Amino acid sequence: MVKLNKIYTRTGDDGTTGLVDGSRVSKADPLMAAIGDVDECNSAIGVARIHFAGSDSFDEMLARIQNDLFDLGADLATPLDGDQSYALRVTPGQAEWLEASIDRMNGALAPLKSFVLPAGEPGAAALHLARAIARRAERSAVVAEARGDVLIYLNRLSDFLFVAARAVNQNGAGEVLWVPGGSR
Repeated sequence: MVKLNKIYTRTGDDGTTGLVDGSRVSKADPLMAAIGDVDECNSAIGVARIHFAGSDSFDEMLARIQNDLFDLGADLATPLDGDQSYALRVTPGQAEWLEASIDRMNGALAPLKSFVLPAGEPGAAALHLARAIARRAERSAVVAEARGDVLIYLNRLSDFLFVAARAVNQNGAGEVLWVPGGSR
């Protein structure tokens, strides 16, 4: 159980931060960039949830994803060597849930005939922003040499967010499509 009595500790004033096992790394370490990008993605999903609060299954799905992203952050912050008995790791089942959700939403969507611009309904635009941040988190996790299950989850998450944005845009009918050379 997490217990935070004091928010500031001053232990990071030297430019380092603590990992789950108590070891310290530079805040400039690629691992910390990945953890920060995952946190930013989680925050963007929190903003997206504003559009679905209390009345939509999207809110429930996004709440689950936010929790999974905290698990993923804990996974990243737990070194792969040493005692693993305390490690909270992302599991294949979490990515499989994303896949099943994608398949369920995608079943109601028409096939794409063009690239989709990140726009449309406010909730869809917010999901597109979260998707772009999830892609960055995935790239950062690759640089940090994260475990495979972390990479798979982040890859599926961006797919989920894309399909969810399409579904929010009136099951694709309200999408804003790319028109190649359309501004010439």
